[in-house]
Amino acid sequence: MNTLKLGWIGLGKMGTPIVKNLLKAGYAVEVYNRTAGKDAEVVDAGARTAESMEQLMTQCDVVFTMVSDDAAVKSVFEGQGGLLTHGHSGKLIIDMSTVSPDTSRYLAALCQSKGMRFLEAPVSGSVKPAQDGTLIILAAGPRDAYETAKPLFDVIGKLSLHLGESGAGSYAKLAMNYYVALVLQGVAEAVLFAEANGVKADDMLTIMNEGAFASAAVKGKTPSILSQAFPPAFALKLMAKDLRLMKDAHLQSPMFAPVHSSYQDAVKAGLGEEDVMAIVKFLRTKND
Repeated sequence: MNTLKLGWIGLGKMGTPIVKNLLKAGYAVEVYNRTAGKDAEVVDAGARTAESMEQLMTQCDVVFTMVSDDAAVKSVFEGQGGLLTHGHSGKLIIDMSTVSPDTSRYLAALCQSKGMRFLEAPVSGSVKPAQDGTLIILAAGPRDAYETAKPLFDVIGKLSLHLGESGAGSYAKLAMNYYVALVLQGVAEAVLFAEANGVKADDMLTIMNEGAFASAAVKGKTPSILSQAFPPAFALKLMAKDLRLMKDAHLQSPMFAPVHSSYQDAVKAGLGEEDVMAIVKFLRTKND
């Protein structure tokens, strides 16, 4: 059993498999989730449930947070009964949420004012890499905090990078998700263009998946495109949220405005809870 005691807040589609991997690696993990019952799967795997975030901070050496957006993470840190309600000098908090660089820097300053260490560590990868322990961790913050966290990151992912001062990890995550948004919309547009001109979708996807620009991500999305069923590995609404963060961070490029608009409009069309690849469903409807 590893002696470092871990706390975890946020047991969504990503948090649950990550906690299970930490448990498998021999770490004691205590969890807290604001929604009752969401901890059942990790408790069955060996985690303990904390009654409050204050209890989590008191009993754990390192506390992870992985929640949906900026407002949620700020509430966890400084809301009523939040992580920073009382002083816990020397503790390390690692935020793995995808939030704005400004929010990461704000949280880092708050922790420093309380004598605590803070790392931002958003991840590249969705549910399957989280299950397999093959995420890429985009860490930023004090180097000594990163060195403390690295053995934990080695369990969670296949690679972790220390990218510099607070904010750098968030910028890297937003840049990566911009790339993903571009690629998936590009795949959707290419398939729809081919279909409109007499080329079957499965033939076009075969060409893509066997060509020089083939990728595991596109191969993984191919069954969804062909079946037009989009169970969420990474919900479209989350990509739309990340694109809004990119806009707030002043991303300026020729392709940004139309891609941003496509995903926002897809959410408005009711596709937010479906997988991000449902952008093809939205564009097909728009083209009809």
